[in-house]
Amino acid sequence: MSAKVTENAQQHRFELPIAAGALAAAYYRLENERVVLIHTEVPSEFSGKGIASQLAHGTFELLRETGRKAIPRCPFMERFLVKNPQYTDIVAG
Repeated sequence: MSAKVTENAQQHRFELPIAAGALAAAYYRLENERVVLIHTEVPSEFSGKGIASQLAHGTFELLRETGRKAIPRCPFMERFLVKNPQYTDIVAG
């Protein structure tokens, strides 16, 4: 899959296109200019294919590129960060 994660600011989510009309999304809210990641969603028919991890990688890369900090409140994103310490610099203290 060569799709790229993009931000849909109007819907407060990061999106990863999967297939015709389907997408994975990482929802967020803003708090004091920090991105609070609150929910990650992948359609059930695509579960177990590493799509959520690809979405997380893309989300954290976008946050890094734009100089923003994240506060992970989503259990998946919290586990992802434990397994991917290269993104700890993006986590707000």
